[in-house]
Parts: sequence; structure tokens; C-alpha cells
Amino acid sequence: MTRGLTNEGWTNACRRLRANVGDAVFNAWFARLELVSIESGVASLSVPTTFLKTWIQSHYMDRLLSVVSAELPEVSRLAITLRSSTRAPVLPIAAVEGTTDYRATAFDAATPSGETFVQDNRRPARHREKDAGTTADGLGGSPLDRRLTFGTFLVGRSNQLAQVAAERVANARNGDMLLYSPLYIHAAVGLGKTHLLQATAHAVAESGRRVIYLTAEKFMYGFVASLKAQTAIAFKEKLRAIDVLIIDDVQFLQGKSIQTEFCHTLNALIDDGRQVVIAADRPPSELDTLEERVRSRLAGGLCVEIEPLDETLRQRIVEARVAIAQMVQPGFEISPAVVAYVARAITTNGRDLDGAVNRLMAHATLNAKPHTVESAEAAIRDLIRTREPKRVKIEDIQKLVASHYNVSRADILSSRRTATVVRPRQIAMYLSKALTPRSLPEIGRRFGGRDHTTVLHAVRKIENLCSAEAALAEELELFKRLLQD
Repeated sequence: MTRGLTNEGWTNACRRLRANVGDAVFNAWFARLELVSIESGVASLSVPTTFLKTWIQSHYMDRLLSVVSAELPEVSRLAITLRSSTRAPVLPIAAVEGTTDYRATAFDAATPSGETFVQDNRRPARHREKDAGTTADGLGGSPLDRRLTFGTFLVGRSNQLAQVAAERVANARNGDMLLYSPLYIHAAVGLGKTHLLQATAHAVAESGRRVIYLTAEKFMYGFVASLKAQTAIAFKEKLRAIDVLIIDDVQFLQGKSIQTEFCHTLNALIDDGRQVVIAADRPPSELDTLEERVRSRLAGGLCVEIEPLDETLRQRIVEARVAIAQMVQPGFEISPAVVAYVARAITTNGRDLDGAVNRLMAHATLNAKPHTVESAEAAIRDLIRTREPKRVKIEDIQKLVASHYNVSRADILSSRRTATVVRPRQIAMYLSKALTPRSLPEIGRRFGGRDHTTVLHAVRKIENLCSAEAALAEELELFKRLLQD
């Protein structure tokens, strides 16, 4: 086969691979893969780093062989080597898109999972910009980051249910019966809520449906601006005419009139068979600043929690971040032992994992030598946090106290005022105030709709009894240890 036909076949294979895996995955893992030669049925490919070689061999060899052999039938096997300066490539994959500057394309792809990414500040500003926000009939949305797609979201046990639910929403079509609306996703910071929401917005927009992605701040700003401009009716009509409404960080929604309008919008869209997707940092029942009817409406769909990242998923995220960092600094290498150490030491969120890779890359540049586990430990010491206390829930307090005093949780929430119920109820209220960040009014609501003054009385009563009864003080300390362990 002549070189020209080989080039054409390789170019077609690249296009086929891009269509197969999607732009984001293609740019992240294959844009620096080059065809070196084809000899005796073996296509020799090269990459610039050991990490890319290992990743492609571990995850994509079968798919890669399938697309290459489809365009170059004489190829029956692939061999991937590190780039050699003495071997000229037939054609780099980057040339398929008409560019050989990989730094201009790699970081326009979404990073593999999480909400953050390694930035290359040397790129022109036009490459660092986010996409314009989603729009629907002239209604401006919050900016979308084209890197945050389903194809670049790493899935593990902690986020699998949320990812599946979001994809089902994205793949639905107008007229389909809604499985759940609203879809409510909650998680702590840096675990991928925004990534999933923006991925959903991208997928819905590509399907041709009308979608708008808004942060709570953008929703509030749009509503207030429409009131000032006396266009509130038009604002509401446009918002309720869309197919999918996506709102992020709903915990920041404030103001009675804004919450009322938000609730009316939710009702109008859901009742009309439209899809609503919401994200927040806590479940609906713990959104103290929102009115009860809003919390109830949010809890009426599917409520999914993204749990803390498990170690396996953290390690995959670190590996992906290292690969992206190598696009900026090709000589940057991290051993599997260091990757495993970072994933084991940093248990908080994806953003801290990003920070760890950035620090390791900076230290490697300054010291001009590979990292050991000891040097990596020194580089990321400030990111390694002591284990945070367990997040205590009011429901857990009520169950533990009820069980200890041989009453039911329903008794504690009831209006009964017998001594056998009043003391456990007051102790549970005291522990709720001591061990949770909930306000007195919120604690009162969680205890059968009681007033905040009732909770305050219970807290002061137990505090006074602790000073006089050593046995009660010891009992409360035991409760605290059991709840926090």
C-alpha cells in the first residue's frame, strides 16, 4: 500500500474513532497518538508519555484495533511505543482537525470527571472561554463549560446512581412519560454536581429540546431584573415554555417573592409534563432558608446523593489529571506508587485532587527529578486534612435516644407530655443543637413542628440538669461518642 493510501486510511480511522468515543475522550487520550509504520500486519503507533501508552493499552486497545482494521484491512495487530525522534510519523491524529498544536485542543475537552481541571494559562483567551449559556426563546442562561460532558465524567460507586438518573433525563424525548421530575442531586462541594448538570444541559440541547441551565444566583438576578424592567410576565412565560429547566446551587435561593415565583415555576413545569433538574449541597429537608412548600415540591421527585469519592475512583481521577498535566508538561511523570498515595491521602473531593496534581507538577519542575512518595507527601502536605467528624443527622439522634429510653421515635415527635417522653425529647433536642448546624426553628420543625422557643427551653433545661446530675452528663457524652463514631 502506498504512503498516500496509508495516510488516507489512517485519517479515516481517526475520524471513525472520534465518532465512536466522542470529541472529549478523543481529545483527551488520542490527539497525540501517531501512526509510525505498518509492517507484516502490525501497525506501530507512538505516544509521547508512558502514562498515555499504559492508559490506551489498558482501556482502548480493542476499540482502537477495530477502527484501524476497518480502514486499513491489512492491519491485524497494534503495537504502541514511546515516541522516538528517529522515526517520522505517517500522520498524527491532531492533523485530522487541521492543527498540530495539541495544547489548543486538549484543554477544550472536558476533564475526566469532577468539576475542576488543570488549566493551561498560556493558551489564548479564546480557548479558555466557556460556552455561552444555554438559551430558550431569548431567555439567557448561565455559562456552560463544554468540557463538562457525560463522556468525561468518571463513574464509581459513589456517583453511579446520580449519573444514570441524569443520563436518563438527558436521553428522554418530548412526549415521553417523566420517570421523575424534579430530579434532585445533592452532595458536598467538589463531588461532581455541576458536572452532571452541565452534561445534562449539553445532551438535552444536542437533542433539539429547549433547555436552560441557571445557577440560583442567575435565577434571582433574572427575576429581579424583570421586575425592575416591568417584564416579569414575559420572564415567567419564557421560563415556563422550555422543555428542561436545570438549576444549580438552589441552597442559595433567597427572598420570599423569589421563592414563591420559583415554586410557581416548578409547579407549572411539572404539571405540564416538563423536566426539572435541581442540585444543592444538602437534601431538601435540610434547606432551612426555603419555605416548606418549596422543600416539599423538591422532595417529591427522585432525590439522589453523590457520596464521597471512594479510593478507586479517586485514583482514576488522579490518573486522568496527571495525563492532562502531561499535555502541558510532557516530561512530567508520576509513578503508580505516588498516584496511589495521593488517592489514599486526599479523601475530600476532586478539587483537592486537582490541587495535589498541580503541586506535584510544580515541585517536579523546580526540582527537575521524579517524585518519590516522600517528596509527594511534602508537596501536598497542606492538602491532607484530618478526618472530619461524622455528619450527624437529627433522625439518627432521635432514633438513638428513643431506643435508649425504650420509647418510639413517633412518641418523641408526638404531642405527648408524660415524663417518660418529655425527658428523651428534651435530650434529643439538646443533642440536635449540640451536634448539628441546624437552627432552633429547623430543629423545632423536625420535632413535630414545635416552636423554636420550645427547643431553646429544652436545651437550657438539659444544660442545667447536666450541672446537677453527673450521671446524665456521662450519658450525654456516651450519646455524643456513639453518634460521632
